[in-house]
This record gives sequence, structure tokens and C-alpha cells, in this order.
Amino acid sequence: MVYFDKPGKQNTERTLQLAVQAAKEEGIGALVVATGSGYTPLLLKGAAKELDIVVVTHANGYREPGEQELPAQVRRELQDCGMAIVTATHVLSGAERGISKKFSGAYPVEIMAHTLRMFGQGTKVCVECAVMALDCGAIRPGPVVCVGGTGRGADTAWILRPAHAANILDTKLDRLICKPLLP
Repeated sequence: MVYFDKPGKQNTERTLQLAVQAAKEEGIGALVVATGSGYTPLLLKGAAKELDIVVVTHANGYREPGEQELPAQVRRELQDCGMAIVTATHVLSGAERGISKKFSGAYPVEIMAHTLRMFGQGTKVCVECAVMALDCGAIRPGPVVCVGGTGRGADTAWILRPAHAANILDTKLDRLICKPLLP
């Protein structure tokens, strides 16, 4: 287990090295990686020959209504390397966030997201992306290595067993690979 001094993009290359190493050591064939811009999965192009890499993007409309943050050219480049792309509603916010904003309340899924953030933003992202990938059929049930981050880049990796969103509390976080210390 590796702890970084602080969260952020500067940890991306080391996080990816540790994640790929863990996948190989544990015989896990799938690596799920979160991205907004494509920066992180582009660094995994070489590993795409050995692992099934699933890239989970922000939902359409995340930044601007009707727009996808991941540039079309980057999407094509990732797909050309054999990476699968998942773009879907965020399982730990989605419609529930819209309701909580409208009615100024806290709802169970948001509480779950905030609880996961107690381990760091990247842990929440890992759980969310793995569940989204499973729900979309991009990965099979069972252990995966998942990479997430705080803001830009990657600083967190877990081996976890996601459950479908309908059974999200059955998700198991089996092994922490790396994460930043929290400020």
C-alpha cells in the first residue's frame, strides 16, 4: 500500500504503475479508469495490449448541457487502442443530486458518496466508475482494479468487486493499492 503526501495529478504515473502491477500480480484482467479529459487512460496505451481497459467518462452534460467533456479525437484514440468507453449517469449522484438541490435535502446515495469521500475523492470515484462499468456490461462481475483521482489525474487505486447499482451496498473494497493522505 502506498500513500502519497498530497492528492493530485502529480501522482498519476505512479498510480498507474501500481495499478497495472497489482492487476498482473492478482491475475485480474480488467482495469477500470476514470477520466474527464483522457489524460490518464492515454498513459495506459501500452498496457492495453495486456489488460482489458475500461475508461469511464463524466456523463454527458457534466460541464455543459448536452456536451461531452472527453474530446471526440481522444475517444477515438482510446478505442483504437482497444479500450472500451463507458459514458453513463453517475451512479453516486445522477438524479438524486438534482432532487437534493431542488429540495435542499440529503438523500441516501449522496450520504454514501460523502462517506466514501472520507477515504478520499478517488475512492468514491473508484466505486462509482466500477459500478457504472458493471451496469453497462463493460466488465463482468468479480474483482477489478479501479483507478480514480482527486480533480485531474489519478491518485487512488483499489482492487474491488463492484455490485450492480441496484445492489450497490454489496460492493466490496478488497485491497487498497494507493491513495493520497488527506489535507
